[in-house]
Amino acid sequence: MSEPLFRDPEAPVADRVGDLLSRMTLTEKVGQVNQRMYGWDAYERTPSGHRLTDAFRAEVAVCDGMGALYGLQRADPWSGVTAETGIGAGDGARVSDAVQRYVVENTRLGIPVLLVEEMPHGLQALDGTLLPVNLAVGATWDPELYEEAAALAAAELRARGGHVALVSALDLVRDPRWGRAEECFGEDPYLAARFTEALVRGVQGPAGDRIGPDRAAVVLKHFAGQGATVGGRNSAATELGARELHEIHLVAALAGVRAGAAGVMAAYNEFDGVPCAASRHLLTEVLRERWGFGGLVMADGLAIDRLVRMAGDPVAAGAMALRAGTDLSLWDDCYPRLAEAVRRGLVDESALDTAVGRVLALKVRLGLFENPYTTARPPAPGRLERLSERIARESVTLLEHDGATLPFAGRRIGTVAVIGPNADSVPQQIGDYTAPQRPGTGSSVLAGIRAAAPEGTTVTYAPGCGLVGGDRSGLAGAVALAASADVAVLVLGGSSARESGTRFDANGAAVVAAGNPVEMTCGEGVDLAELGLPEGQSALLEAVAATGTPVVVVLVQGRPHALPDLTGTAAAVLSAWYPGPWGGRAVADVLFGAAEPQGRLPVSVPRSAAQLPVFYNGKDHGYRGYVDQPATARHPFGHGLTYATVEYGEPRLSEASLAADRLDGPEPPTCTVRVTNTGGRAVSETVQLYVRRVLGGSSWPRVRELRGFARVELAPGDSAEVTFPVDARTLASFTYAGEWAVEPGEFAIGTGPSSHRTQEAGLTVTAGAHGDSRAGRSAR
Repeated sequence: MSEPLFRDPEAPVADRVGDLLSRMTLTEKVGQVNQRMYGWDAYERTPSGHRLTDAFRAEVAVCDGMGALYGLQRADPWSGVTAETGIGAGDGARVSDAVQRYVVENTRLGIPVLLVEEMPHGLQALDGTLLPVNLAVGATWDPELYEEAAALAAAELRARGGHVALVSALDLVRDPRWGRAEECFGEDPYLAARFTEALVRGVQGPAGDRIGPDRAAVVLKHFAGQGATVGGRNSAATELGARELHEIHLVAALAGVRAGAAGVMAAYNEFDGVPCAASRHLLTEVLRERWGFGGLVMADGLAIDRLVRMAGDPVAAGAMALRAGTDLSLWDDCYPRLAEAVRRGLVDESALDTAVGRVLALKVRLGLFENPYTTARPPAPGRLERLSERIARESVTLLEHDGATLPFAGRRIGTVAVIGPNADSVPQQIGDYTAPQRPGTGSSVLAGIRAAAPEGTTVTYAPGCGLVGGDRSGLAGAVALAASADVAVLVLGGSSARESGTRFDANGAAVVAAGNPVEMTCGEGVDLAELGLPEGQSALLEAVAATGTPVVVVLVQGRPHALPDLTGTAAAVLSAWYPGPWGGRAVADVLFGAAEPQGRLPVSVPRSAAQLPVFYNGKDHGYRGYVDQPATARHPFGHGLTYATVEYGEPRLSEASLAADRLDGPEPPTCTVRVTNTGGRAVSETVQLYVRRVLGGSSWPRVRELRGFARVELAPGDSAEVTFPVDARTLASFTYAGEWAVEPGEFAIGTGPSSHRTQEAGLTVTAGAHGDSRAGRSAR
């Protein structure tokens, strides 16, 4: 008897999916759009290894199959999985294959299950290799480096039997009070889009129907606008117009779709009153019909259950999400009842078939019907760790410097006093969504400095204060150390480290209300009203600075904290973000001069929470600022100092005026700028291109918008010319016609080292030869 068409690896994906759908019962179809079970409930640890649970077997039996299983290898305080009870690297493939084997061999059609894992900054599993958080990645302004790391993280996931990587990429830090700021690449849509493209290329490999055995399918989180919730409150409402949605919050998503992303996750927030998981406008009209997306839409955890308040009951809520375009659920009680929704006439079975087809198509693309079991090998030992440390090193951002204190190399330093609550804690520098780390993993800032200090230099240490609160009991000891040292390194900031005593919402978000003693200041569910450093840390900074010893402040943080004017207080201020397990070594390399500071701000640093929003690309209607403080950022988007000095020439345009339709041609105009290293050290400079509309257009323009960046390496005294294309993609804006287009008018094209330090050249764009100004860009 011949094999059915859906098992023919040579047949087109659509034909295989169609054949399989024709063989399925309504119950089996419902099973394929469900991801009901928490993966850590599918196994239990035994003295000899792991065994599948009766609960897992019962879940498979409900619909004679399983669409996907979330978090089989997840470990953290929310899941309750520890190093003693979880799945380590050595057992990952074996347990995954046991799950898969049971599903394939104990269901009528033998449809394999998708194993879905969190991979926000490395695989969230025991022994998973962590990367710095996305905000640190964004600070590198180096998408190619991130693409390389994402590819290795995907290979690590596949080597342990996983198939789908959930990665935050689409949210933007429009309000840094939001606890999930660390999961964003920054505040800017263009920067986020370039990193999202790199993520998709790295995780999935070359574009095409198939995803290789050493790559994974990527589901991009979150679609859409979640970074714009009111007040920076997690899962709160958004108040976005269509233009703001498209110009800011959909740019990275469109870039990810164009790059071939296998899926997106619908966000918790609403758009125009409708939660994203129920928004036909977003999930069908924009994502599928306008953009042509053919991949999978996954709901966020328990998001569909929230729709019951609108729909009236779980059956109707499931039907609402399915009609809108949500294909795969996550833990909810609504999608298991979709058969009832079909029988009640609340949704057509054809809509269910469409969703099932997308789930099946992904399984085909991953090659699971040919070989459902693990074949990939893990990356070479240490390779991803080295990339993680390199990202951390490139992300360190020098915000302020007196020009003399750093680097330490070449100076006679007898004693370095390392002080602060973030100085000696690896857990506090690795961010949210992380598994417990094995003892000895990583390097704290203190450990990194001790290892980097030359012979004859003494390194002393005192925490000085707690991470949160105003306890001053440790100040005296810290001040004494600083007073007797040649330099003090003050390591301050925040933490997203989840503790065993943390309370969690049903979806895994931390519950940290005012007065809660858990020392989390960032992470999912941990939003701040005030962005300044806690009282104890501020007091520590003031007391140490008062000793007269030069102070270098290192901020380990998952959001930009509002900073006071530290001129005269600190000799230097660096942001290390959450640099990952090996971030301490990276910070030490920059402090001692083994590496140059290369990071550039992916977000604007506010002066206070009271002045928010402070992102650079807002709209200016003539506002001049508050009475009691400036409206400008403490440090602007794109800012970052080096140990050298770089001079910029004036930008030169190849043409000063042209017709809009020329911008779509093979040889668009260019903008060139000459940069020169006038310092005594080699420098890695990130040259930035900004566009500002001066006259014309159908809507009020933004102050300026990033439209390009390039890294250039300069030895002392060297110069280089950096050239950017000025094409339709550079000048287009979102129009009332619902498309990206270049509208005639006058533009200022600026180049410089940050958003607030540019020199500009003027460009006039006229209507095309036939009066057509719609020079669009296929990928924003």
